Amino acid sequence: MSDQVAVEFKDVSRVFSIQQENQAGSVRAVDHVSLQIQDGEFFSLLGPSGSGKTTCLRMIAGFDRPSDGEILLYGKDVSRLPPYERDVNTVFQDYALFPHMSVGENIAYGLMIKKVAETERNKRVDEMMDLVRLPGFAGRKPAQLSGGQRQRVALARALINHPKVLLLDEPLGALDLKLRQQMQVELKFIQQRVGITFIFVTHDQEEALTMSDRIAVFSQGKIEQVGTPAEIYEHPTTSFVAGFVGVSNLVSGEVAKRITGSEATFSVRPEKIHLATANDKVESDMFSADGKVRDVIYLGLYTRYLVELDGGGDLVVVEQNLKTTSMDVMKIKNQNIRLFWKKEHMRYLGDQK
Repeated sequence: MSDQVAVEFKDVSRVFSIQQENQAGSVRAVDHVSLQIQDGEFFSLLGPSGSGKTTCLRMIAGFDRPSDGEILLYGKDVSRLPPYERDVNTVFQDYALFPHMSVGENIAYGLMIKKVAETERNKRVDEMMDLVRLPGFAGRKPAQLSGGQRQRVALARALINHPKVLLLDEPLGALDLKLRQQMQVELKFIQQRVGITFIFVTHDQEEALTMSDRIAVFSQGKIEQVGTPAEIYEHPTTSFVAGFVGVSNLVSGEVAKRITGSEATFSVRPEKIHLATANDKVESDMFSADGKVRDVIYLGLYTRYLVELDGGGDLVVVEQNLKTTSMDVMKIKNQNIRLFWKKEHMRYLGDQK
């Protein structure tokens, strides 16, 4: 990853006109977004459906144009350029492979359009097949491949033209959980091998946390926060980020005041909270709350506890099952307990103060 800016959004907005019940209106899908993505970075646009992330990707690709602002690709304004004049390629969720062509022909298609010599085409196809770990598959048809293999073919086809930026629009969404987790590792490995900028759109927080160098979290057309996976998870700056990325307890008002002395909203991750007996003493660098275990959910690797606090409010606690069994953890249900966590693991949220 270099210091050069690969993609830059300068106060970009995208407004769509809509027609509802004979009345014209508009929807602001992207709302004054400014963002810089570095050369060689694996950058994820993360957010729920309708948050604006895919619209941003489409504007980088040239499939859509901003209503306001500028999009720069390596310092050049490409806001009004057609897709074929931009040095980017896109990988889609549905693969978009040609079913009548072989795997090798699918991968070589972009080179054929550019009239690259057959010898050079075959050489680069072989290189791509090795990169995506599909040597010997060139003669097969897409229908003979698994979903993960088809996704690798789509990736090879997009990379064979050596684009400066690769755009990935929820490319793992059609895969089952185990294969999706495997492909997350594969994608990161491939990105590190080729060294180009990957911009990845997803609504899956695990995907974003697993692969990204940095993440932009989107909500309602705006960027809520940009940071590394650790920054986004450990230091959320808004209640939306705290709630959307991972699971977080959001506490405010009277409940917060009983715990911290302030009504300001704070977040604390379930895995940062520890269970103790109601009589255990709490250290000075910790906050605590007393309550009763209302529910226990045993999930094999860990157990989730729902604790009803004295005086109102709930906290979710997660503990790894290092030495316990399902029978052990169920014994705590309906018991009075004390929860405690370190002050450094609590985050006051700027949008709620």
